[in-house]
Amino acid sequence: MSLYTEITEQPERIKSLLSSQKKTVEKIAAEIQKRDIQYVFLAARGTSDNAGRYANYLLGALNGLPLALATPSLFTYYKQPPKLKNALVIGISQSGQSPDIVSVLDEGKKQNCLTLAITNDSKSPLATAADFVLNIQAGREKAVAATKTYTTELMTVAMLSTALNGNKSRWDELAEVPRWMKAVLKHDALISRNAERYRYMDQTVVLGRGFNYSTAFEWALKLKELAYVKAEPYSSADFQHGPIAMMESGFPVLAISPKGKVFESMYEMLKRLRKELSAELVVISNDKRALSLASLPLTIPADVPEWLSPLICILPAQLFVYHLTQAKGYNTERPRSIRKVTETK
Repeated sequence: MSLYTEITEQPERIKSLLSSQKKTVEKIAAEIQKRDIQYVFLAARGTSDNAGRYANYLLGALNGLPLALATPSLFTYYKQPPKLKNALVIGISQSGQSPDIVSVLDEGKKQNCLTLAITNDSKSPLATAADFVLNIQAGREKAVAATKTYTTELMTVAMLSTALNGNKSRWDELAEVPRWMKAVLKHDALISRNAERYRYMDQTVVLGRGFNYSTAFEWALKLKELAYVKAEPYSSADFQHGPIAMMESGFPVLAISPKGKVFESMYEMLKRLRKELSAELVVISNDKRALSLASLPLTIPADVPEWLSPLICILPAQLFVYHLTQAKGYNTERPRSIRKVTETK
């Protein structure tokens, strides 16, 4: 099994997760609703941290739950954890092995908080530490760079949000995710042909906003891990507060800009980058205006709702990085200096 295989199997993994874990998710949501939960305290690292960024927007927008991303060093090195009264404490980790993430859930239990592990290993230390476990059921992921475990983490978060929200129509939208993913994967040949254009790219910025702030971080992370590109993720709003000064003609900018509440803001930024600053744009979108500005337009289905767009937008980003890594002559299966399981303290 290769990185490419793991990218292309994501629609089936998502379909299976949705059918097999719905009842478990609803059970957990029911328990959360019994408690006086005021906010979510979430611990994660790396790719799973980017899934946490998605949860930050999703649980806030659809469930009215503020979310704080944990600083695990407060629990391990400083031994000064914050007060977690009335928090739902969540740990996200594909392996469930990292001691610092486990320490956050351990402390949550000490403070009588409800704890939840989202992991690919239901027998891991993280799962053992939690009151409830949501197994993302991605199957074994052999490639070092995470792909299917990221999207299954996103889907798990989306299912939990939907169960808490109680809107049945959202379950219908979740059921469409595998179809939308399959549609995006059909652009593989196009992405492969165009990746060669960027083989000498050694630095870039990745822009996203709202729900796809998480996608910007995950796309940038994959570019660093696999293609060794100095990729910096920004909210399009933050990018205007200083970093835009580094722009010059031909500078590559990667952007995620699907239809939704933040689209017009993103579109105005893309117009400025292209028409005033002559940037080289790669754009993931389902709006023709944004796509028309791109040297490489990457289309997603028109009917993808904004709240689920991170699950779809990341697939063309993954394919782009995979083919770029090959074009640069690097090993997609064994990136240098990193391992599949990283145990931080």
